[in-house]
Amino acid sequence: MGWENERRRAFLLGLTPSLVVLLLITLVPAAALLVASFTPLQLTDPAGTFRFDDPLVNYRQLLHDDRFIASIAVQLKLSASSVALQLGVGLGLALLLNGKSRVLEGARTVFLIPMVLPPIVVALIWKIMYTPDVSPIHRTLEAIGLPVRSLIANPDTALWAISLADTWQWFPFTMLMVLATLQMIPDDPLEAATLEGASRWQLFRYIVFPYIRPVLVVCALFRLIDSFKAFPLIYVLTNGGPGSVTEVTNYYGFIQAFNFSYWGYASAIATVMLVGVFVLSWLVGRLGWSDHDKR
Repeated sequence: MGWENERRRAFLLGLTPSLVVLLLITLVPAAALLVASFTPLQLTDPAGTFRFDDPLVNYRQLLHDDRFIASIAVQLKLSASSVALQLGVGLGLALLLNGKSRVLEGARTVFLIPMVLPPIVVALIWKIMYTPDVSPIHRTLEAIGLPVRSLIANPDTALWAISLADTWQWFPFTMLMVLATLQMIPDDPLEAATLEGASRWQLFRYIVFPYIRPVLVVCALFRLIDSFKAFPLIYVLTNGGPGSVTEVTNYYGFIQAFNFSYWGYASAIATVMLVGVFVLSWLVGRLGWSDHDKR
């Protein structure tokens, strides 16, 4: 019993520094954000910084802010399209690259490059790709008689252009996770099904997919959470435009805080967005795992 108590004490002592750091860098800023959202905090009115006479004023204003509501719709479109594309492209490439050869290993390494690039670098790369005057793609299309307008200057395609750039950077995450899972699938079920005459589609549907389904759910959760942070792409590529068609929720909060100095209102936007991310993540995880359990 004494040894067990000492072990627990040593475990807690070793864990304490990490918990303190976690508290300082996550919980304290989150608490400060929540407190600020209950105040009319703005840099142009320092006297009213910590006034709590009407703590829900910012949240009431959000309910009647058409621009904020529109930004939520834009965010959901961007998140849904980018996550779906990343899962689809990552899964497809993982299936193609699942094998043991130096060529495939080299191809995997090349495909991982976008994921390790800083987001601002990715944004600059796609800024060049989407600018007709300097883009090699636009130059090539124009040379063969198929000129195309800038995708980020067109209100109908700007959001999808951002989704494509985000997919290019982060599909390797799904590819890597699925590929690792594919290489752990035992050979016996696959060989047995093949001997029974199962087609490739049947092998994938009834053997391979049940193995990789939990990993796809995890990838979807991670990418869904991260899709709400696509700020560098939007800031560099479109600046929220044309008009406000690419103005997602976090970018709208950025405008309120840094353009108009409405820090209390921006904090309320960030708080609502944070709660929304938790709710969406919980729903995706619950739906994904419940369907898996039913099987």
